[in-house]
Amino acid sequence: MTSILDSFFAVSATTEGVTVRVSPNFLHEQSVPAQGRWFWSYHIRIENGGDEPVQLMTRHWRITDGRGTINHVDGDGVVGEQPLLKPGESHDYVSGCPLPTPTGTMEGQYRFIREDGSTFLAEIPQFTLVAPASAR
Repeated sequence: MTSILDSFFAVSATTEGVTVRVSPNFLHEQSVPAQGRWFWSYHIRIENGGDEPVQLMTRHWRITDGRGTINHVDGDGVVGEQPLLKPGESHDYVSGCPLPTPTGTMEGQYRFIREDGSTFLAEIPQFTLVAPASAR
């Protein structure tokens, strides 16, 4: 059964009970194609469908532009937070990504820690960044 939530988010992936949902959005007002700058925001929802609390500690992004150039971005938490998610809880945030091309992809992993100190990597599914034809 498909829910409204599933149709809002473009892609999702579940790893060890943690589901990561992503919805990208092209931002015309922050893009300047004549200067080689295209900008997207992306909304992420992280859901803990497991049976124990998990805390998001770090992120790793692999960002590929339309020319195939790959940039890796690593950091603590997401937008300055390291959310603790109890079973059944979710965390939403919005961030952004500029590219020097009108197309690209993003994907990555979040590192989570459990109460017992063990860690795991949750997949951030690959999603596409495609500017509308009017912005190319």
